[in-house]
Formats: sequence, C-alpha cells, structure tokens
Amino acid sequence: MIHYLQEPLLLENRGVTIRNRFMKSAMSEGMASRSNTPAEDLIRLYKRWSEGGAGLIVSGNVMVTRDALGEPGNVVLEDSGSMDVFRRWAKAGKKEGNEFWMQINHPGKQVVRGLVKEGQAPSAVPFPAGFQKFFAPSRALTKAGIEEIIYRFKRTAALAKEAGFTGVQIHAAHGYLISQFLSPRHNIREDEWGGSIENRSRFLKEIYRAVRAEVGEDYPIGVKINSADFMKDGFTEEESLYVIRTLEDLGVDLVEISGGTYEKAVMTGKQSEKSKREAYFLEYADTLKNQTSLPVAVTGGFRTKEGMIEAVRSGSADMIGLARPLAVDPDIPRKILHGEMDDIMIPSIKTGIPPVDKAGMMEVMWYSQQLHRMGKGKATKPRFSPKLSMLLALWENGTGVFQKRRA
Repeated sequence: MIHYLQEPLLLENRGVTIRNRFMKSAMSEGMASRSNTPAEDLIRLYKRWSEGGAGLIVSGNVMVTRDALGEPGNVVLEDSGSMDVFRRWAKAGKKEGNEFWMQINHPGKQVVRGLVKEGQAPSAVPFPAGFQKFFAPSRALTKAGIEEIIYRFKRTAALAKEAGFTGVQIHAAHGYLISQFLSPRHNIREDEWGGSIENRSRFLKEIYRAVRAEVGEDYPIGVKINSADFMKDGFTEEESLYVIRTLEDLGVDLVEISGGTYEKAVMTGKQSEKSKREAYFLEYADTLKNQTSLPVAVTGGFRTKEGMIEAVRSGSADMIGLARPLAVDPDIPRKILHGEMDDIMIPSIKTGIPPVDKAGMMEVMWYSQQLHRMGKGKATKPRFSPKLSMLLALWENGTGVFQKRRA
C-alpha cells in the first residue's frame, strides 16, 4: 500500500512533478545571520532534510522586507545583495532531487516587541491585552502601503527563482498579514480591501497575480491558508472555501491547509477541534476536495503510515505535510517509503511546571534546539529532558526565551 505515498504528483498547470507525496512543511527556524541571510547552520539543516526523502521541502518563512521581522533570526530576501548565500541554500535544500520552495511572508502586526517599533496591519485593531503585550503597536496600512507590500512579495519571489528555489509558497495563514486581511476580526476597512470576503481576499489575489506575472508561467506557486481561524468573528470555513476556489481559478498550483492563529494555536494541536481522523484538518479537506480539483496538502497530526496512506488513497489529501516530526527525525519520509517505519513517535514535552507547560513556549524551544543540533551536523536528541532544555534555553538566552515564539 505504500505506493500511494510513493506516487509522484503532477502539478498540471506547470508540468512540474513532485516525486512522492511527502512534504516537509514550514517551521520557523530562527537561524538567520545578523544580516538576516541564511546562516551556515541553516544551509546544513536543509541539506539534511533533503537527504530525508521528502518530495517537497518548504522553507520556514522568509520575510519580504527587513522592516517587518516576525521574530529574531528571520531570513529576509528583499534585494540581490546576498544572492550567493541564497543560491547555496537552494542547492543544499534540493540536493537529492526534491522540490524546494521558499515560503514568503509578511508578519503584519505579529511583530515581536523590541525587534521593530511598529507593525503594519489592514486596520489598527490591537490584539487582546494579554496577547498584545508580546507585540509592537500597529498602524493601518495606507493604499500606497498595500501596493508597496504587494511589490515586495513579487520581488522576493523573483529573487527566490533567481537563487534556484523551484517554487514559492505564499503564507496566508496563522494570523500573519495576509491572514489578517482575510479576517473580519482584524480587517475592518471600508474601502476595496475590506468588508466582503471578495474584498478581504483582494490582497492575497493581487499578491498572487503580481508574483505570477513576475516569475512566469512555468514556475510553481503554492498558498498556505487557514481552514478557519477558530475564533469568534474570525475567518470561517465557508470563506476559506470561497477563497480557495478563487485561487484555483487564478491558477495556484498547491494549497496547504492549516488553521488557527497564534491567539488560538489550532495548528500545533494544542487547541485543535476534535477529529475522528488522524490529521487535524482532514474533515475540512474532504469538503474542499468535493468543490475543487486543486492539489491539497494537509499538515498537522499525521502519526501513522496507515493514516497517511488512507488520506492519499481516499483523495482527502494529495500531499502529507510533516513539520515537528521532521525536527526529531529528518529521515521519516525515507523510512516510511522503504518500509522501515510504521508509526511516528513524538515525545511529550512537559517540564512539570504548569505555567511553563500551559504557555507552550518551552515546547517550541525544545524543537528549536533539535533544529539547531541538526544545523551543527549533530544527531537530534528525542529523549532530551524538557527540564534540561528549559535550563539550557535560560542559560543561553536569559528570560527572553519566554518571548512569544512561532511554532
């Protein structure tokens, strides 16, 4: 039955074939140099993931301007000044013949306090008080500011193609800027960029059109989008279905389904809706696949070979997205494809200190430490004590380790 996962996926609009159904989904690595270019450890990490066997690897988010950093260690690609190192990153990440796409992103108002003075958003709507304390204050974008950011996305995409990345993924999920435009909770504009879902999705559509015009017709463009925000007055499943049908009409090549924002982190499984199936968003994917023929990747919650095969066999998912499991064992795709693994064993990351465990920041740091080990050419430590992990993080970073970090 493994042949369902071994089967290549043809992106018909571009004539590009992904060699199997495994996708390494984006994780925020925090491994840029001081100049926000890929550090040597980041290049080494992606070489390791390429060797792991996934047909498609998606980078952690690359910001389209260094004026808007989501967190420390973000990579930024906004000009051609450091193309040599980006070419090396692209070469390492596709070493074994897999596709390697750059995820391109703008954090909007999800910018950590202290990194930037001010965030940008569709509207000047603050986060709830307990959440806003982590982020810089934000202002509403002008129409000229919106057009400037659209330009930044297409510029970054063009540079990614020039560097040798085989595609790009536009990040429209998890409460970042495009997601903020889609959400009526965060977008209360009364012009052509707000109001109806047709208007709220205009920003994403215009970014796609600009990127497509810049990279040409032979270059894959994917979109990562929420199934829903799972919040009162947020982006709904019905709106998500509308947007994805629109993206199919525009020619998007692959949609990755996720959900939630950092206010309600459904994508990490911490607050996921109850599901009768293994992955978090398969029920939504079933609904989507009844309305579109667009290739769909589902990320979050896959833990067994049987569950992955069933998702592809049934047509619920065209690609199996894996993120945190590949921070512990980068060889999972290869092992499953070669019959060496049936179940993915993920350790429980609990310190036993309720306030720390409830916040979830230590779990993020534990996985980050595994990425850094691979970046240094070391083996991961799946049984590394969460308490020791916390002490190490405090030793290296002080109490700043408990700043809001991305999953």
